[in-house]
Amino acid sequence: MEESSAHQIKSICVFCGSNPGKNAKFVEAANNLGKVLAKRKIHLVYGGGSLGLMGCVSTAAHVGGSQVLGIIPTALAKGNFVGKTVGEELRVPTMQDRISKMLDNSDAFIALPGGIGTLEEIFQIASWAQLNIHHKPIGLLNVDGFFNKLLSFLDQAEEENFIPHSARQIFISASTAEEMVDKLEDFVYKPDPVATQLDWSKGNSSKKRKMDLSLHL
Repeated sequence: MEESSAHQIKSICVFCGSNPGKNAKFVEAANNLGKVLAKRKIHLVYGGGSLGLMGCVSTAAHVGGSQVLGIIPTALAKGNFVGKTVGEELRVPTMQDRISKMLDNSDAFIALPGGIGTLEEIFQIASWAQLNIHHKPIGLLNVDGFFNKLLSFLDQAEEENFIPHSARQIFISASTAEEMVDKLEDFVYKPDPVATQLDWSKGNSSKKRKMDLSLHL
């Protein structure tokens, strides 16, 4: 893949908690993000359901006129663990299928405050960017400093040479939805030169390739 350039974003996948959290600012930020997406005519992709921040962002976007796609594993949908999906619902067999479909249907990704599932999703998408599987921008909506410690961890991991500078730049942070979408649209990803040697195209899984083992994972 060649170096990405800034582009217009038509759909954004949002990862966030299925709980509202203790801070009222989290709910306010989720509602505002949904409104901003609708105002900018950006479609929303999310994990389905209607609980917590997931319900806030999806409802606000849907009411504002955005197309909303909830991608959810069948087990969660049938068990009614997360409430009724807002907008269109796509059921998939597994959690891995879910994240793959999210990648296929989104031009960018935003994480709102959330727990283990939110972190797992945003880091998997980021690791795929590091491995040159995609060049789609990734943002942490740092509501009331929620991600401050995570951003500090990433900085420390870079300082300790566990994360290369190119991978650290994958994560964009902003405190408001408007600023976040602007940064995502302006983002230009410069992949690690080692990662560009990887060939993820179909039919090349058996192809052997000599690589510089300095790629940090």
